[in-house]
Amino acid sequence: MSVVVIAECLAAPGREDRLRTALEAMIEPSLEEPGCLAYSPYADPNRPARMVVVEEWTDLEALEEHFATAHFLHAGQVLDRVPAEPMTVRTLVAAPAG
Repeated sequence: MSVVVIAECLAAPGREDRLRTALEAMIEPSLEEPGCLAYSPYADPNRPARMVVVEEWTDLEALEEHFATAHFLHAGQVLDRVPAEPMTVRTLVAAPAG
């Protein structure tokens, strides 16, 4: 079973670069974590203040461990100061085959 996380963020005016930097700083350490299959931030080309992060994890346990890492906790502190609206997070679990 894999788990996909889709997180949508909208930076407050003037904080777009801070949002982008915080999300990009998460790429390398997240990909090094056991269970991380993908971690990709995307910027909306029509609205640069809006970014989406798509993550894939081997299972919910790996995702829960991610939430306790130093880089995740640090990013959370930064991201608390940049949004224009609350972050939207969807967690999707792959349906069993058959």
